[in-house]
Amino acid sequence: MFEFEVSARSGAARIGALTLPHGTVETPVFMPVGTQGTVRALSPNDLRAAGASLVLANTYHLHVRPGEQVIEKLGGLHRFMAWDRPLLTDSGGFQVFSLEGFRRVSEDGVEFQSHVDGSRRTLTPERATEIQWTLGADIVMAFDHVVPGGADVATARDAMERTMRWLDRCARRHEELTAQGGTAARRQERVGTGHAALPPCRQTLWPILQGGTHTSLREEGLRRIGDLRSWTGLAIGGLSVGEPKPVMYGMLEALEPRLPAAAPRYLMGVGFPEDLVAAVERGVDLFDCVAPTRNGRNGSAFTPDGPVNIRNAEHRDDPRPLDETCDCEACTTFSRGYLRHLFVAEELLGLRLLSLHNVRYLIRLAEEMRAAIRRNAFGSWATDWRRRYLTPGSA
Repeated sequence: MFEFEVSARSGAARIGALTLPHGTVETPVFMPVGTQGTVRALSPNDLRAAGASLVLANTYHLHVRPGEQVIEKLGGLHRFMAWDRPLLTDSGGFQVFSLEGFRRVSEDGVEFQSHVDGSRRTLTPERATEIQWTLGADIVMAFDHVVPGGADVATARDAMERTMRWLDRCARRHEELTAQGGTAARRQERVGTGHAALPPCRQTLWPILQGGTHTSLREEGLRRIGDLRSWTGLAIGGLSVGEPKPVMYGMLEALEPRLPAAAPRYLMGVGFPEDLVAAVERGVDLFDCVAPTRNGRNGSAFTPDGPVNIRNAEHRDDPRPLDETCDCEACTTFSRGYLRHLFVAEELLGLRLLSLHNVRYLIRLAEEMRAAIRRNAFGSWATDWRRRYLTPGSA
């Protein structure tokens, strides 16, 4: 049920197929971020039209609102958000550790203050695993300790060591839940809701590699993760958190020969076009980021000629589509002039259309990369892509 097969390579870049309970995902793949059970401004039908095959949701946010018990009562996360394709849930580690001044770290876990109602809560490796089990995602992440990109060796080692200890606890709890076949609540009939009894939860747990920007720590963590258990995938966390991009690229390049060849590699929180191309070039398979929808809501669109700020006056009477090569609703229906009008008039349709376009752009970019890898021509394709996308003023 959890299988990954690499079918073609071009240098370190590779094509794979990840088989999950709710469908098969072709890699490289970009997954839109549905932090609170929704990709902001987009419906599940929008996501399907954009070609999304995998969506991310967040454990921390869904735990504090509406609560995993509510989601379970309403049929689990897939049914709750009306998404019938694969789901991945982040453990909430990044969100908890971003609450600087509102959390306290101990060996047991993290005590934090909810950003929603101010209540004090505790998230442990076991609790994060249980919440994700209740949500019912296909892929769930281990609870980890994240440090800023510029963390020194001692700070990064402390977080890496704690992440390793927490990983073992996550794995043990996940094994217990798997052996039980699901909570009693998941097996009960939803009386009066029209929901049939849910099947036992089927999901796989992935570890998160930490170690900051220190290659020796990353390599040590990678060895220890492999020694701990056999995994169906691996996430690389703690990058794109403030360090310069060349540092991130260098870390991926150093790790690539040591990463497990038979498992998908997930680079967490990365989603700008140039970063996807650089990471695929270095053997990465999965990505997520809020950038396409956040940028779209602010009037910035990805195009083959680089980012376009649709608010600029030059687009006021421009009859061209945003991207003449794109098949999304925004590009096949409306002019740049109309899209600019929507943003100037503060119409909500503009936010949706540019968000949809940006998500479609990254999914199409992944499709183009897969095609180039199949031709064993990824290197020349990437050179041509950069020449066009990174040329200032080309759009």
